[in-house]
Amino acid sequence: MMPSGDTTLELAIPGANDYVLTDAQFNRIRQLVREYTGISLSDAKRQLVYGRLARRLRALKLESFADYVELLERDIESELEEFTNAITTNLTSFFREPHHFEYLASDVLPQVVKRDNGHRRVRIWCCAASTGEEPYSIAMVLREAQELLNGFDVKLLATDLDSAVLAHGAAGIYQADRFKSVAGARMSRFFRKGMGEHAGQYRAQEELRKLITFKQLNLMHEWPMRGPFDAIFCRNVIIYFDKETQRVLFERMAAMQRPGDMLFLGHSESLYRVSDKYELVGRTVYRRNDA
Repeated sequence: MMPSGDTTLELAIPGANDYVLTDAQFNRIRQLVREYTGISLSDAKRQLVYGRLARRLRALKLESFADYVELLERDIESELEEFTNAITTNLTSFFREPHHFEYLASDVLPQVVKRDNGHRRVRIWCCAASTGEEPYSIAMVLREAQELLNGFDVKLLATDLDSAVLAHGAAGIYQADRFKSVAGARMSRFFRKGMGEHAGQYRAQEELRKLITFKQLNLMHEWPMRGPFDAIFCRNVIIYFDKETQRVLFERMAAMQRPGDMLFLGHSESLYRVSDKYELVGRTVYRRNDA
């Protein structure tokens, strides 16, 4: 018997029995997602949660969401990677929001070189790397600026919560249809066309891949790196966090940057009433201030 006041969501999953997701189960899953990833799931995400986790129920041969919640309560560490991989959304493309890459090339990199104090290093962090299109876009800009950066030690850290998409990024292999926003000159320089069984695929050249270090990282956990970072790309991430989580996140990021270092957010994101450590200098482009 269903507890009083507890409603259900019933959806048909092809090739599987219908599952029932109660309010209590959905709310507990949301609590666990918030606790372990910082992501705040609204009521509108219920169908997404159902669809994503129903696949895990089938893979684990579980009969109900009650069984899955019990598994999470009993031993979440054994399921945490698959759980977070299932919940996270990975929407990305090469040179998404192109004005950021143009600003990186025209303003940020020349400024980094200009204010260099003899260390001759460039460090950039892409904190939501997904399947790798964003860090490879940054890497292309860095390689195109190689004359400007001659003699500099250049490294790009690409992190994500989802281990599966990171493996994709580290491999650097993409289907041809992923390159709609990549100019032909860049394609011919930075990617090698696959042949035979790899026809229709392109792999990033070594000169790009050796710039990037892919690492799994939960932004809610301790960060192993020390910085400082000349630029941080934190794009289309904070829309999933509540305001308090955002405040804590950017306080930590600010500690990884010096005055003058840059922060890039997604097109629908803002630091308004979130952080006073940065000032807006362009379209969702922020500069670390002296605060």
